[in-house]
Amino acid sequence: MAVESNVTAERIKDQNPRDQFKSQLGFIFAAAGSAVGLGNIWRFPYITGTNGGGAFVLVYLICMLLIGVSLLLVEFTIGRSGKSNAIDSYRKIRKWAKWIGFLGFFSAFIFLSYYSVVSGWTVFYSIQSFFGLNGLAPDQMGNFFGAFISDPVKPLLYHGVFMALTVFIIIKGISQGIEKYTKIMMPMLFVLLIVLVGRSMTLPNAWEGIKWYLTPDLSKVTAGVWIAALGQVFFSLSVGMSGMVTYASYLNEKENLPKTSLIVSLMDSAVALLAGLIIFPAVFSFGMEPGAGPGLVFITLPAVFAQMPLGSLFSFMFFVLLAIACLTSSISILEMPVSYLIEKFKLSRMNASLLVGAIAYVLGIAVSFSFGIWGDVTFFGKGIFDLFDYFGSNISLPLGGLAAAILVGWFWGEKEAVAEVSNNGTIQGSIVKIWFPVVKYVVPIVIVLIFLSNLGILKI
Repeated sequence: MAVESNVTAERIKDQNPRDQFKSQLGFIFAAAGSAVGLGNIWRFPYITGTNGGGAFVLVYLICMLLIGVSLLLVEFTIGRSGKSNAIDSYRKIRKWAKWIGFLGFFSAFIFLSYYSVVSGWTVFYSIQSFFGLNGLAPDQMGNFFGAFISDPVKPLLYHGVFMALTVFIIIKGISQGIEKYTKIMMPMLFVLLIVLVGRSMTLPNAWEGIKWYLTPDLSKVTAGVWIAALGQVFFSLSVGMSGMVTYASYLNEKENLPKTSLIVSLMDSAVALLAGLIIFPAVFSFGMEPGAGPGLVFITLPAVFAQMPLGSLFSFMFFVLLAIACLTSSISILEMPVSYLIEKFKLSRMNASLLVGAIAYVLGIAVSFSFGIWGDVTFFGKGIFDLFDYFGSNISLPLGGLAAAILVGWFWGEKEAVAEVSNNGTIQGSIVKIWFPVVKYVVPIVIVLIFLSNLGILKI
């Protein structure tokens, strides 16, 4: 009798439902938060600045609507169909496909380690802005930034603070953690964006920056601009790392996946476009260089704020905005391996979160040191940060996205994939009709082109 009771108890335990998002809005905010991050507010402006302004923006929007929405829908479909961690969700479609999930599992540690280091910089800059970063002369900003990131201790403290916040939210779970906090942070992010856009657009000569940013010069649309735009869509949406597969596994059967994919993609694009409307009018207003590269946010922009009335306030708001965007992304990266450890090894959510967070933090120490005391350490000709970034952006994301698209388009089959996307035919519309052919034929070709370009094999 005791044995029978134990078996029954185990069956009941196995049948306990997984935590789920409680509302469509909660999932949209969480998924949009996952997509919105450094890619929108840090990377998008400087990629735009180095690729012709308005010409790049136009190409980026086309790529987002055609490729971005399709890839996002691929990951949503796999996740909701599997209703498990990403590795098992891929395995349920084809057993061999679990390696796609393992690639995402491994990549999550790499991404989280260097993402958290850079995100820690945003926390530091938020505090420094509040207490007087703008007391520095504009020409001192580069030295200030360099001294901070090369310090062996300070960046690790802020890396730790950021990682602790990420782990705290994940420990709380899906509905009481990710959903609850993204429903607070995403509206805050948009409010800060709108306030900062309003301030930037009222600066003297701001209109020149707006024209440069939003007026496409079609003569500047080259193959290289298309590749850069496609790469930015990939980086921005975070597709290819299986984070969206994990999030979608917590969805119910009634969710309208095509509509949700479109909304999340549009929200992601809106944040990127608004970030540009903060940065470029301000940069042009003070005669700075729009093509300043990665230093645009941490060197050029603080120099702009330093010359602006109430600059400390707006600098503080901007870096808080950036820190929030980083946090909403990092929680999705952390959740991916955590969900696997919980379901595969029966770890508690707390223990799994602490374990993943601790490993990522230790890896991040090496990343942080690569800007200072380990600056001369190289692998394959790259420093530690550059190596992690190169692997994540140029290899892991495109390879994961390509594999997922091929899995759905060529192995899962149109009947089953479309049935999942359309909720067994109850959802109709143009996205449902064109999605599968785009995923099967267009997306793989596009990703291969990005992949070859990133590896330097295809010269554009």
